Amino acid sequence: MLEVADIFRAHGPAWRQSARLNLGQLKVMSAIEQCRTAALGGHVLRCSGCAKIEVAFNSCRNRHCTKCQASAARRWLEARQADLLPVEYYHVVFTLPAPVSAIAWYNKAVIYGLLFDVAAETLRTIAADPKHLGAQTGATLVLHTWGSALTHHPHVHGIVPGGGLSPDGERWVACRPGFFLPVRVLSRLFRRRFLEELMAAHRRGQLRFFGDYAALADPSVFAQWLAPLRTCEWVVYAKRPFAGPEAVLAYLSRYTHRVAISNRRLVALDERGVTFRWKDYRAKGRTRYKVMTLSADEFMRRFLLHVLPAGFHRIRHYGLLANPVRRENLAKIRALLHVTTAASPRAATADEPLGKLPPRFTCRHCGAAMVIIELVPPSAPIRAPPAQRAPA
Repeated sequence: MLEVADIFRAHGPAWRQSARLNLGQLKVMSAIEQCRTAALGGHVLRCSGCAKIEVAFNSCRNRHCTKCQASAARRWLEARQADLLPVEYYHVVFTLPAPVSAIAWYNKAVIYGLLFDVAAETLRTIAADPKHLGAQTGATLVLHTWGSALTHHPHVHGIVPGGGLSPDGERWVACRPGFFLPVRVLSRLFRRRFLEELMAAHRRGQLRFFGDYAALADPSVFAQWLAPLRTCEWVVYAKRPFAGPEAVLAYLSRYTHRVAISNRRLVALDERGVTFRWKDYRAKGRTRYKVMTLSADEFMRRFLLHVLPAGFHRIRHYGLLANPVRRENLAKIRALLHVTTAASPRAATADEPLGKLPPRFTCRHCGAAMVIIELVPPSAPIRAPPAQRAPA
């Protein structure tokens, strides 16, 4: 199967010579190119059943790698499974308009951070309003920065329980069946608060502007540029409630650790470029599923648009689900709903018999456990040509 790594290995070295890439993008390219190759080392495995011998190379574990995120998603989901409540869950999406997305490319940490915080504040503020829900709620937000065609399209997906704790914390307040909060009200507050925070970030000198947007560094020009954004529609929408907690987990398994494009969507790499499948959300029915071909350089450029700043968290929890108070709040809510506490995943103890632990590697031929019999050291990458010796 064609992989993103194949495209980077075939066309990346030449493209790097002319493209203007930052250090983070170069690291992502290098990690994907070396993932599960001899460059990262590995181990030799022998099956305890059929005695088959296999060599498995190490993963890069980069969060932008298409091959490494499946195992990371499984580990994350196991930890989150104990957090689900026996209530309806809703899916809310907050999207930045195109002009803000354009300046977000040069200000990722600031604008993506505002997108998270303002979206969470909007949900909590409207939920706390007695005219709507009148309760303290929480949310898990996941950042996506891409559209289906790999274009820059920053938005956050919010998973929100259908209700919250009363202001005094003594009862669970459920929302109306099938309806969480009014989308139009969410959109208006989100637009106002985001523009206020964006202007404040500009006053603090936190925003940078280049090229066609260099003039926005001037406060008066920036204020004038913001004016049309105060009246245009900002896209906030809520989907139908999930069909039970299992459906929430199924959704999260697809979205939490997703990267800009999966290997399954790649069709071909040939002299025309890279061909991949994409979904046109403006169309309906079968016509929305299409195929696009980009030059290899353009494909790599679009893929690397979505590299996040180092240390930036793309999954965040707010309100009742915030990390410092989540366990306490979930226990209180379960008590109010008269349900038993969910069993948290149990970690294996040091004195547990090895026979009871699941095997780390299993044979793909017979399913028996595989044992590491040898380690393969990583091959030393060549970082520069050898120095020329001076003639004697």
